[in-house]
Amino acid sequence: MRAIGICRFSYPALGGFKRMHDTIEEREAYLYDDARMALRFRHFEALTLPSIAAQSDGDFTFLIITGESLPPPWRDRLHDITADVPQVRIIPCPPMRHRIAMQTAIKEELGEDTTESLQFRLDDDDAVGLGFVQGLRWFARVTAKMRRKWRHVAFEYNRGYSVRLSAQGIEAEEVTTHFWACGLAVLFRPGDPRTVMNFGHHKLHHEMPTLINPAPPMYLRAHHGDNDTGETQAPTGLAPLDAATRARFLRDFNVDEDRVKALFAAPCARAG
Repeated sequence: MRAIGICRFSYPALGGFKRMHDTIEEREAYLYDDARMALRFRHFEALTLPSIAAQSDGDFTFLIITGESLPPPWRDRLHDITADVPQVRIIPCPPMRHRIAMQTAIKEELGEDTTESLQFRLDDDDAVGLGFVQGLRWFARVTAKMRRKWRHVAFEYNRGYSVRLSAQGIEAEEVTTHFWACGLAVLFRPGDPRTVMNFGHHKLHHEMPTLINPAPPMYLRAHHGDNDTGETQAPTGLAPLDAATRARFLRDFNVDEDRVKALFAAPCARAG
């Protein structure tokens, strides 16, 4: 069984953002603004990459989709910080429809596609628990008989934390949510023409059977000034980490508050 995750990293897609632009050039100017890129890298290096690099089950691929036009300093930095994570594959892609670009990358990674695949998506400013991939395989294994007549099935961990990062550290709020992208995956049969990117994550339960596990907390969802999400996901009860939660973040997500402080205290300057 294959396990494949996909992450859009400042990819100038045609569509796929709530913030609209009239031309690709305007979208690239917005995406590649130095201050914005610095913010994205801070979150990626503090949350996403540590949680992917330390998965308890390392048998998966993590596709990072970037634009072919990503400025060389940022492109080089992305390659440098992911060089020691064998699961990562960086894929430069020309502008096209968001879902088509993501679907194409997954299908190319699947190749001949002769086995079941667990597919998940993760934003470049979120984290998953270190047992996420292992937990998805557990879901698949224990439900084998139940799902044998289902074309697709979604697996969701619906508990995690909303977080806000800064030079002062991490503020967090434990949450229970419904079909956020950062806590779920879809299992596909071999040869299925569709991928996880062919479904809106908020409506997966309209399209297929869904199995939900409320424990353990399995994601960190970041909130900041560059979020491309609606106000319905905005946290209302963020508070500084206590000692127990700080230890949990390090143990269960490989997210180190001291590392966060250092990254966010560093000058906001163009890479290179």
